[in-house]
Amino acid sequence: MIRCDKDGGIWTVTIDRPDKAGALTPAMLTELAEIAENAQSAKLFILTGTGSVFSAGADLDAARAGLATDPVWERLSTAIAKLPGLSIAALNGTVAGGAFGMVLACDLRIAVEKAKFFYPVMKLGFLPQPSDPKRLVGLVGPARAKLILMAGQKITAAQAQSWGLVDQIVGAEALDETARALGADVLSATPAHITAIKGMTA
Repeated sequence: MIRCDKDGGIWTVTIDRPDKAGALTPAMLTELAEIAENAQSAKLFILTGTGSVFSAGADLDAARAGLATDPVWERLSTAIAKLPGLSIAALNGTVAGGAFGMVLACDLRIAVEKAKFFYPVMKLGFLPQPSDPKRLVGLVGPARAKLILMAGQKITAAQAQSWGLVDQIVGAEALDETARALGADVLSATPAHITAIKGMTA
């Protein structure tokens, strides 16, 4: 249910569970974390999904069994945030719940117009993963972060772009092409140059 395709310096990681809205099991999250931890040679790391939803967050059965508070979520987002290359979340659809963490950890986010964003931790009685609120505030500001995390608002792609949560809105057919185009300069640079500039923008 997780695919990792390597094309030179490009690693494309796909959540491929469209029949379950990209819902994540412990095994899927562990695999995602291991891929991200091992992607040190990737100049461009693209995270995407299949179907109309990027990820609905935790698989419901797994969440009830404790996945909602498992440290594997933080392990995954930390691994993505530490990648030396450029990381892009190419969002084929809606992002919900714990799936927010890996998306927030990416350097850039592009999304299809129909995508929506919501993180209903207040309603569900869970805390967000430790790094998520800080990253969210850094992108949208404290008040809008509270709209998402405390008021439970579902944000459209257009709102997300105007708030700074999403960097570009693209057609579904152009999602992968756009992500690769954004990484073109990185792919032609040396690893040392990439790391230096990324460190200056952290």
